[in-house]
Amino acid sequence: MAHTLILGNIITMDEKSPFAKAAVVKNGVFAYIGSAEEAKILAGADAQVLDYGDNYIYPGFIESHCHGCFAGERAIGQANLMEAGLTNYPKYREIIKDFIAKNPQRNFYVASGWVENEEYVTKSYLDEICSEKPLIMQTSSGHSMLLNTKAQEWAGINAESAKKWGYDLVHVDKNGEPDGYICEGPVMEIMPKLPKTFEDAKNYLLAWQDFALKAGFTAVGDAGAEAVHPYAPKAYHELEEEGKLKLRTYAYMLVPDNVADPKAEIARIAAQRAELSGEYFHIVGAKAFLDGVTEAHTAWQNQDYLDTPGYHGAERFNDHDKMVQLIVEADKEGMSVHVHSEGGGATHFMLGCIEDAEKITGDLDQRNVLAHLHFVTDEDIQRMGATGSVPAVPPLWTAKVPGNYEQEVSYVGEELTNQAYPIKSFYDAGANVVFHSDYPVSPMLDIKLSFYTAEKRTYPKDLVGDITSPRNVKEAITREQSLRAMTINVARQFRQEHRMGSIEFGKIANMTVFNCDFLHDDIEKIGKANVIATIVDGEEVYKA
Repeated sequence: MAHTLILGNIITMDEKSPFAKAAVVKNGVFAYIGSAEEAKILAGADAQVLDYGDNYIYPGFIESHCHGCFAGERAIGQANLMEAGLTNYPKYREIIKDFIAKNPQRNFYVASGWVENEEYVTKSYLDEICSEKPLIMQTSSGHSMLLNTKAQEWAGINAESAKKWGYDLVHVDKNGEPDGYICEGPVMEIMPKLPKTFEDAKNYLLAWQDFALKAGFTAVGDAGAEAVHPYAPKAYHELEEEGKLKLRTYAYMLVPDNVADPKAEIARIAAQRAELSGEYFHIVGAKAFLDGVTEAHTAWQNQDYLDTPGYHGAERFNDHDKMVQLIVEADKEGMSVHVHSEGGGATHFMLGCIEDAEKITGDLDQRNVLAHLHFVTDEDIQRMGATGSVPAVPPLWTAKVPGNYEQEVSYVGEELTNQAYPIKSFYDAGANVVFHSDYPVSPMLDIKLSFYTAEKRTYPKDLVGDITSPRNVKEAITREQSLRAMTINVARQFRQEHRMGSIEFGKIANMTVFNCDFLHDDIEKIGKANVIATIVDGEEVYKA
């Protein structure tokens, strides 16, 4: 097989040789990194040449926490409310009606990307749009949804289920009847049951792969691979068998809240790993939800919500002994536990579980992941580093957004709201910091904006005007730290740092090419950067 010669400004993330002008790839791995003159000699006259000129070549970017099948489904299988921007109920109505008109053969409709505000809507809003078939409108976060009357009947949401789940999770009207709004537990129970087929899952994953490769990502972590679509793991496996997977996916399999038998659950995941894992889809651990999200009033805080004395959020997985056992059993299998931990109370709980699990296993390198980390105490930031845990942080969420900011202040107070999303402090504590987008729960999968928001803690004015402003700027980090958080640090999260995350001899030849020097260019230029190419195993899989 002929060599491939890569030319350009290469930023390697190899501390010994951080920069190069050329690389040689053979059989999908790096065979040489260094000068262009030497590379041309080694590659030979018959080498394929990928010359990127003055553009910049980086290790393939890696996303630590996203939802692949969910992303594909939102792209091609649902009405996309994100087109409306922030909350716009008249526009939502138009988008949904248009989707129904274009898909009259469907017996069930879902719209996703709803952004809530202080205006409360009920099932009557959806009944006015469609009363003959089930219609669901799901929030962007995926933690809440609105059902029309037909969808409520289909899902079995009634007065009895409201009592079972509680009125914080199934809202009711003055007569005690569900009004269509549900969140957390009942949402997670309904989502895998939404009508879709195995072929749908494969199509969704291929649509997602195309989108991620175009965005510059060469590998991702799927946090709860079967959470939305129970067929997804087998769909990944079949696509790999068919030679159609290019985007390496490292999956965490969903476990129920306070799972009845943690040992049996890890045994189930280990069996799935043995059956389904390969080179491009590989199961690396378990995923659990500790809580919800602050905007839905369900994040597990360290203190009561200001507007609801005596209530500090939804404790979804709150059994200490079961979580400790889950971590211990995962560690025996060489796997880790990845948790949704939005509020400070959830993070404090999880770190206590990790500490106790480490006392049992003696393993201080379990690489358990805590994702989102909206509010974290100084004490727990230090514990994150001490336990070797992985903070998956969202720089894209750090800006002060009107409406959202005021809502947070009303829930947790101004002082805590202004301390949101620590990133620098995690680095200072010695933690293995990784970036995540949570796509499509959060609507952006964007490398350049991750660099921008990590440094500026707000969005470029060219993108949003003066709508947003910086928040908690003392938690801004350097460009190099941002680059690590999207490359080598994420590879380490997956226990793949010996194979990817930097451009070094013998590693997989994954690269992303941009028309921008992320380490040195002006930050405003970075905010406008474009992907030139995405390279997997030494082959271009996307070219602008």
